[in-house]
Amino acid sequence: MRTLLSAFSLTALTVGFLTATSAQAQTVQISGAGATFAAPLLQRWFDAYNRTVDPTVQVSYQSVGSGAGLEQVINGTVDFGASEAPFSGARLESFRAKYGYDPLQLPLAGGAIEFAYNLPGIEDGELILKRKTYCGIVTGEITRWDDIRIKAENPGIANKLPPLDITWVHRSDGSGTTFVFTNHIRTVCPNWTAGAGTSVEWPVGIGAQGNEGVAATIKQEPGAIGYVNQSYAKLEKMATARLENKAGNIVEFSTEAATSALDAPIPDDFALLVPDPEGPNDYPIVGLFWVMLYREYPDQQKLTKLVEALKWTQGPEGQAITKELDYIPMPEAVIQRIFAELDSITVNPNAVR
Repeated sequence: MRTLLSAFSLTALTVGFLTATSAQAQTVQISGAGATFAAPLLQRWFDAYNRTVDPTVQVSYQSVGSGAGLEQVINGTVDFGASEAPFSGARLESFRAKYGYDPLQLPLAGGAIEFAYNLPGIEDGELILKRKTYCGIVTGEITRWDDIRIKAENPGIANKLPPLDITWVHRSDGSGTTFVFTNHIRTVCPNWTAGAGTSVEWPVGIGAQGNEGVAATIKQEPGAIGYVNQSYAKLEKMATARLENKAGNIVEFSTEAATSALDAPIPDDFALLVPDPEGPNDYPIVGLFWVMLYREYPDQQKLTKLVEALKWTQGPEGQAITKELDYIPMPEAVIQRIFAELDSITVNPNAVR
């Protein structure tokens, strides 16, 4: 049986199949690249769109990480990118310098990041990590699973915590998941000095490529713990921890807890960041992912097909898939803003690419 890891390997992932010979001549190829966080949802969306709505649209999405995806958007080698980190800094300046305008960044869904672990004998949801503890793990101040601080927070499983070193697993590539995670860690961990970004200098741990690589490394290494998108944790059946939120409550991931955490006004540029949600039942590590688009496309047919497919993802069928994979749908008011922005994209045969 194919695993998620094989399904979303770093190899370019082509989704959908043409089902009608007559449609082959009219096939529109659309290419995208970026976040592994978004890959499970994008793959399902575009596969379903091809099979049930428009067999002439074939989308190829490279799950290469947000950093690599943003670079491909800047270089003009894809039709869209996907990232949990908005354009900013040097990358934003590079895009502006080449195209003469700001990129169009549209949020299509929200998600959460979970601490997934490999502790023999300790089941999913049994482990509790308070803030001081997970801060200590990511900074290297807590190095053993039988540390007295972890035992004190987990009296029900204290005798089962193994005498193992903690292996912290982080991303080795430029990653929007890392951006969301470190944005939270920078906010809540007083001793964290590595900042926040798609890539940081980790004080401890081993690196792996993509959410897929982090998940695989954790599953192979007893004593390992790392951060992955909730969809990977679910599909790979990984054990995940319950976390202390800003209100001091212990919460587990649920779509309701993540939806509540993301229930904030979305600014004009759609770049909502929520590093430490305040609600009593909010899940603490959440973020949006955006598709990165150009404001001008040289090909009318490709633009029309791309806009139609993206609008479909926000309709009833697309939203049903969003919920099935435990992502967070965008609210109706934001969807109308997304549609207005999509309708504003123009055709320019001389568009820079």
